[in-house]
Amino acid sequence: MYRFWAIIARDLRLSIRHGGDTLAALLFFVIAASLFPFGVSPTPETLGHIAPAVIWVCALLAALLPLERLFGADLEDGSLDHLILSGLPAAAIAAAKAVTHWLSTGLPLIVMAAPIAVMLRMPDDGIPVLLLALLPGTLIMSLFGTLGAAMVLGARRPGVLLPILVLPLLIPVVIFGASAPAAVASGLSAQPQLLLLTAILTGALGLFTVMAGAALRSALE
Repeated sequence: MYRFWAIIARDLRLSIRHGGDTLAALLFFVIAASLFPFGVSPTPETLGHIAPAVIWVCALLAALLPLERLFGADLEDGSLDHLILSGLPAAAIAAAKAVTHWLSTGLPLIVMAAPIAVMLRMPDDGIPVLLLALLPGTLIMSLFGTLGAAMVLGARRPGVLLPILVLPLLIPVVIFGASAPAAVASGLSAQPQLLLLTAILTGALGLFTVMAGAALRSALE
């Protein structure tokens, strides 16, 4: 367990020291969401209606940006081989990487989602539900994104393959996440959507444990 948290602490220090990936993801999130009022009618009713979908799609695309180097940097300098030889299971190493990705990218995206929702004129009663749905949603993005990064590790063009692998898997997450605030705006309960996101997260944890370790071991063979 100590080695697991040591990997997370090490990667967080590296992400703070080289904060370009996180900053790029956050800037992309803000800029992409800010462009929608120029392409769509800037009226508060229209923006408030599409705000949840805009935020979810932009957050998903922004979360994918740092994934290419999640394992790539360690593979280039030989650190990944040392991690595999440390005695920690490959699945645990991938899980540590997923936690690091969420702490350095997913959590900041949740924080930035609130002011963007206000900017897009989202109804006040929908913003807490949006942030609550983003909590399991960004965790799922980190899990599947880390799994995809492990699967394309060593490929010739991982930056092209990674979105192709990950985006189709995350379409249900975007649908349920964006529909939760919309349900509140319509006077309905968002509990079904939140429960579905929690169920997907639970299933993703089990799937991730099996597949991520196998993908890492296969990439290093």
